[in-house]
Amino acid sequence: MDQNQPSYHKPVLAAEVVDLLRPISPRLIVDATFGGGGHTKALLAAFPNLSVVAIDRDPDAIRQVPAGAAIRPVQANFAGLDRIVSEICVEAGDDDISDPCIDAFLFDLGVSSHQLDEPQRGFSYRRRGPLDMRMDRDAELGAERIVNEWPVDDLADIIRRFGEERLAGRIARAIAAARPIGDTVELAGVVAAAVPAAARRRRHPARRVFQAIRIAVNDELASIELGLDAALHWVRPGGRVLVIAYHSLEDRIVKRKFAAGTTGCVCPPDFPVCTCGRVAEFRSPVHKPIRPGAAEVEANPRARSAIMRVIERVAP
Repeated sequence: MDQNQPSYHKPVLAAEVVDLLRPISPRLIVDATFGGGGHTKALLAAFPNLSVVAIDRDPDAIRQVPAGAAIRPVQANFAGLDRIVSEICVEAGDDDISDPCIDAFLFDLGVSSHQLDEPQRGFSYRRRGPLDMRMDRDAELGAERIVNEWPVDDLADIIRRFGEERLAGRIARAIAAARPIGDTVELAGVVAAAVPAAARRRRHPARRVFQAIRIAVNDELASIELGLDAALHWVRPGGRVLVIAYHSLEDRIVKRKFAAGTTGCVCPPDFPVCTCGRVAEFRSPVHKPIRPGAAEVEANPRARSAIMRVIERVAP
């Protein structure tokens, strides 16, 4: 792995990811969010016979993938994971291509440090850049269109739903009144001016607005739904799915999917025997979500909101 750009993206909970996969001795892993490759590097160091399918929708990330037989790069949105993995299983020569063939899936959700730190990507409210926020630069929809063209009600809706911002309507009206807005710093200033001083003292008011616009631009929540469904389908018995989330909207989806997978009989408690026939397909190998320790947060402040959940497919 190329270390000439050590700040590209610091992997969060890398040691914990490795520890959670040691019991299954993986040979084939899908890193669905390659980023700077930190998790993949740690996994390859821990498991010498490992092969990794490195997926990322951002071409900048794919360019970080080193040449070598151990890593297969795929530039794609993990929303298309079902197709990608089905092709891998066909190539593996499985007699039944519907059989799960992946030992583990890893998702590190959200935006990477590189994307935040590169002003021209337009993800940061602290650095002046274009209103872009596209993870895939070939995508049609960018932040500029949302900010300067969307109806006020639609803009308020995504700020409310994806940013969980209670002042969404007020902020949306301020953005519309300031159009055309030219760059990220200008947008952040419009948002800051639209909220009461008390709210500005707690944290930068643009943080949630930028999160909301970014999620809308990249259709992130729908992608998580599709990606997790595919991972839960294609992980082999005994295999594991690990997901690192950074805000409640992401984590809520993961928690719901995992809870559904680990739910067995749903008959009323007073039934003497099970009549529904439902059997849990998955189990939780750890009982609580995993969070970074104080030392990791001190070394990498962006890790402070990370929460990792893991699920294991039950062997028949």
